[in-house]
Amino acid sequence: MMGGTATDGIQLQWRLVDMHCHPDQLANGSEVASDAEQLGLALFCVTVSPADALAALERFDANSNVFVGAGLHPWWLADGRCSESDIEAAARLVATSRLIGEIGLDFNGPRAETAALQERGLSAILQSCARHPMSGRVLSLHAGKAAGRMLDLLEEFGIPEHASCVFHWFSGTSEELTRARSAGCIFSVNERMLASKRGREYARQIPLERLLIETDAPRTFGQRSSARALGNSLERTLDTLASIRPESRSRIADQAVALGMELLSA
Repeated sequence: MMGGTATDGIQLQWRLVDMHCHPDQLANGSEVASDAEQLGLALFCVTVSPADALAALERFDANSNVFVGAGLHPWWLADGRCSESDIEAAARLVATSRLIGEIGLDFNGPRAETAALQERGLSAILQSCARHPMSGRVLSLHAGKAAGRMLDLLEEFGIPEHASCVFHWFSGTSEELTRARSAGCIFSVNERMLASKRGREYARQIPLERLLIETDAPRTFGQRSSARALGNSLERTLDTLASIRPESRSRIADQAVALGMELLSA
């Protein structure tokens, strides 16, 4: 089952939790995962295709700090790297998966031309979740100029009623942010999101009890990185959050870790 680790049932205290990253796409991902464990970093490894999800689950099986999600990234559908057969495979996989991601819609630029295909993919995944409810299910969501439509589909299949919906790097409108908050959604933010005025304002508005941090690393798939680089990115995100929110840095960090581990270890 997706979402399992070598320490199922054991609650570990991690120093930081990266709630959206792609260690399976790093050239040295296994090394980074092991080093991250030594540094006290837990990683939510979101994947881009069903095949990658299965490969990541096997690759990181011995890493108690890596939690793998079953994914089907909208970019991969938009550019043809994934097809209808991957939609079917993803729907089957999520039926037995507690952790799901990265899934979603992206209507930016030319990708909007594949909106119908993307919606079929997301609908198939959400329908499978609805037909196979599971306690503690978590969805990591990508929405590019599509937050409103994403919320439509989440609500159509009743997903917020029985799963935690986490918007990664929210970039919708202010009205869509309000709607997502009203639906009970959670939000993970990263330093690139916080580099923009709008991103900082959104991060300021998100309730502390629904705020997570992430890296979305790597920026380029196939490159090398380090666990220390991931940790430093998360620390910079916390620095910025502490500068724009009323809570102390330590309180923001403690809450983000507690919520992250509650979701990943449910």
